[in-house]
This record gives sequence, C-alpha cells and structure tokens, in this order.
Amino acid sequence: MKFKNVSAAFALLGASALVLSGCAAAPEAEEPAATSTATATEEAAAPTVDFLACAVSDEASFDDKSFNESVKDGLEKSEAELGVQIGLLESASADDFATNLQATVDQSCDITFAVGFNLVADANIAAAANPDVNFVTIDGWSEGNPNLKPVTYAMNQSSYLAGYLAAAYSTTKVIGTYGGLQIPAVTDFMDGFYYGAMAYAADTGTAVTVVGWDAPNQAGQFMGGFAPNSGESKAIAATLIEAGADVLFPVGGDQFAAVSEALKEAGVDGVMIGVDKDIALTSPEYASMTLTSAEKRMGSAVYDIVAELSAGGEFSGDAYVGTLANAGTGLSPFYEFDSLISDEVKARLAELEAGIISGEIDPLS
Repeated sequence: MKFKNVSAAFALLGASALVLSGCAAAPEAEEPAATSTATATEEAAAPTVDFLACAVSDEASFDDKSFNESVKDGLEKSEAELGVQIGLLESASADDFATNLQATVDQSCDITFAVGFNLVADANIAAAANPDVNFVTIDGWSEGNPNLKPVTYAMNQSSYLAGYLAAAYSTTKVIGTYGGLQIPAVTDFMDGFYYGAMAYAADTGTAVTVVGWDAPNQAGQFMGGFAPNSGESKAIAATLIEAGADVLFPVGGDQFAAVSEALKEAGVDGVMIGVDKDIALTSPEYASMTLTSAEKRMGSAVYDIVAELSAGGEFSGDAYVGTLANAGTGLSPFYEFDSLISDEVKARLAELEAGIISGEIDPLS
C-alpha cells in the first residue's frame, strides 16, 4: 500500500477521498486490501495484521540508494514478514512535508516515520498537534513530544573503523571526506573517519593526512545540500584528489557517481567508502571502486519498531540509537577488496570494534 505524490492526490481528490495504492480506504468491517508490493509468487505470505506503517520521505525519492530507500526497505520487510500494511509518501520539496505528515494522520497510520533531518521541525509540529498519533523522526529529535520517537545513530563508531581502514589501504596516506551540510548527522561520520585515520597513524607511526575535514576545528568542505551527484560534489571530490587523496568518503547520500567520475578523470587508482547502505551490494556498478561502506542500518530500526508495535507493544518516545553493539551501524563486507586487506589490519579492526563497544575506545578522540 503506497501513497505516491500525495500533494497531487490532495489537489485532485481532496483529503477525504485520498486513495491508497489504487484501492479506497476500506470500511471498518472489511479486511485490509492486499498491498501493492505483495507478489503472486510468494509461497507463504505473512498473515495480514491490522496495522498501517507509513513513511514520509525528504526531498529525495524512496529510490535514492540512501537513507530514504533504507527506510522503505524496512517497511517492505515488515510488510512481507509481519503482514502489516505500508504507506510511502514522497516529498517533491520541503513544501510537501507538512501536507504529507497530515495525510498520514488523516489515513490513521499507526506509526509514521519522518525520514531525515529536514523533516524534524514538521515532525515535531505534527506530533504536538496530534498527541494521540505516534511518529518516529529519523536523524531528528523530539522537542518534548512523548509521541515522537527519535532514531539516531552513533555513526562515528563505524566511521572510525572506516577511517582506520582507509588510512591502512591508502598508498598516498592522504584520505579525504566531505559532506552535504555541516550538521551533526553528517559531521558525526566525518569526525569518526578523521579520528580513525589518526588511530592508524598512532598505531603505525605513519603520517596520515585527512583533507576535506579538520575534526578538532570542525572545519571542512560541504556541498550546501544533498542533491545526488551534483557538480559541486564532483568539484569537491576533484579538489581532494588533487590534494593527494586516494580514498574518498562522501557523506551526502548518493554521491558515488560524482566521486567515481572524479577519480577516473584524474587518472587516480583510488577508491571510495560508501555511506548509509552497503553501496557495493546495492549499487554494483560502483563495486570495483567501493572499499567498504559505513552503514546506517535504518531498515533494521524501522522493522524492529514496527514488529514491536504491530505485535501489541506499547509505543515509547525513548530514543533508539544505532551502535556497533546493537548492529545499528557497522562496516559492509570488503568483497573484492578482501584479499587486499591484510589479516593484521582485519584483526586490528576487530579489536577496535570491541574496544568501542566496551567503551575503552572513544571514536571521537
């Protein structure tokens, strides 16, 4: 069950007649209609559960190969395995955020995920205006609304491992990172990456330079937004490559075409590290240039929240924080780069991960 282009639907149909996935909202006595993502080839579909889980995207689509898609993946897994119904509302611009959130209220969604930092203000407004409706803010926070659950991630943890690996892999010992906007959800990746690289330098006595981000001074390169594979993204990548970087960590959603083009045009035998999803797996066209990815496993958080609530669990506004300990974040497999990473480095990465989980290692220092 998917909402698509909800603003247009309101304009054409009006809020009271909004159609869900091609079938009108059913009377109470009827069983929920089959969802649009169910297929005739499913051997054993989960029993239908009277629970509607919805999500509102930011300005990127649900096929952004980044965090919107991760949330969609979590909902579709919930639909397939838990038998819940799902609704996906895409926002063409920031003007759609409030309208889309109101649509989830009007359609009696049991839980609504507001995806991304950009929706945090509208999510708080919607939660305050509808105290009996439950919301989740991905990469956001609650302004005292008990019906709004923040989902955040300690991305410095997996990014610390990524920074250590990048420094170990680099032949120039210059690695680079840049971001979409200078906001905590972005700089948390970049901080961990910087300090992980410095840990490698301390371990080995090898000088390592991180270009694009100076963590101690919180200064660096940003695109000014999250437009996929923008000219600004490619230009920044090219600047970092010119400074000697042969491993790049773009923290701004889907920037992998921009980085790969910059590397190829510079004639550099370089690689990149993905963010949010397992980029080598989800975007195999970049697998030969993707050393690993620092995964923000939003799909897992979405699934876990829906599973608990749809089984009758009580909603809590307490924050969910994805960490290495709960597998909410972590590095992707190395795939074809696995043989190029020494057993010594792999063992050290395992030690670092254990140290972060135990609290013995601070990934922000």
